[in-house]
Amino acid sequence: MSGAAAGGAAGGSVSASPAACSVGGGVGAGDGVAGRLPSRVLELVFSYLDLKDLFSCALVCKHWNQSFLAEENNEVWRSLCARSLGDEALRSDILCNLPTYKGKLQAFQHALSSSDCSRNVYVKKNGFTLHRNPIAQSTDGARGKIGFSEGRHAWEVWWEGPLGTVAVIGLATATAPMQCQGYVALLGSDDQSWGWNLVDNNLLHNGEVNGSFPQCNNAPKYQIGERIRVILDMEDKTLAFERGYEFLGIAFRSLPKACLYPAVSAVYGNTEVTMVYLGKPLDG
Repeated sequence: MSGAAAGGAAGGSVSASPAACSVGGGVGAGDGVAGRLPSRVLELVFSYLDLKDLFSCALVCKHWNQSFLAEENNEVWRSLCARSLGDEALRSDILCNLPTYKGKLQAFQHALSSSDCSRNVYVKKNGFTLHRNPIAQSTDGARGKIGFSEGRHAWEVWWEGPLGTVAVIGLATATAPMQCQGYVALLGSDDQSWGWNLVDNNLLHNGEVNGSFPQCNNAPKYQIGERIRVILDMEDKTLAFERGYEFLGIAFRSLPKACLYPAVSAVYGNTEVTMVYLGKPLDG
C-alpha cells in the first residue's frame, strides 16, 4: 500500500455534522421542478449555501449532484471556499497539494480542532496550524475535528519550529488526554493513542516503545518543514507513514474498531505544527 496524492470524499468520517458525509449519487430522482431549474439559477442559489447545506442538496437531487456539486472546482465551491477559509490559508502553500476548492474545504472541515486540544495551544487564523505557548513542564496536543471508524484516509503533518525533546504524530481516541505534566510522549502514553516520535524515531503505544521506525539502518532524522504523510486504513486496521512520497512502511497494525482521530503532541515553546487532510489515498 502506498498513498500517493490524495483526493475524494472523506468516507467513514465520524462527526456530529452532516458535512462529514460522502458526496455520492443523490437519493432523489431530480424529476421535479427543482431538477428543471436553469443552470445559472442553481449555481447562484448554491453559491449562498454553507457546506452542510450543500452536502444535503447533493443527497436530495441526483441532477444537482451530477451537474454542479460533483464538479470540485466550479463557482459554487470557489465561493464557499472564499467565505470559509482565511486569505492566509488560500494564498500560502499550506494547501498546495489540494488542487480543488472542494478538497480545500474538506481539509478545513478535518483540520486540528481549536476546542479539542490542550489549553496551552491554539489554532492560528489560517485554520490549520497549531501554535504551542511557551509553558514550562507541559506536553500539549490536539485532535482533528473529525475521527474515522471506516474507510481509508490520508493527511499531512509538518513542524514549522523546533521539535524539542518530544514531537509525536499519530492517532488518538476521543478519550485520550491532550495535556500532561512534564515533557513526555503524550501520544502513545496509554492504550487510547498511537504515536511516532519524530525526535528519536520510536513508535509508542500503551506507555511502551514498540520499536524504531522506519525499520532501516541509520534512519534519517526529521527535518523542520518536511511533510510527513499519514495513511490510516480502517479496513485493514493499519497506520502507515510516507516521507517525500517514499513509503516508510506500516507502523501500527491491529488498530481497534473505534473512532480514531488524527492527533499531534508537542513540548517546545512557540513551535508550530500544521495538519492538512488530503482525503482518500490513491495507490501507486
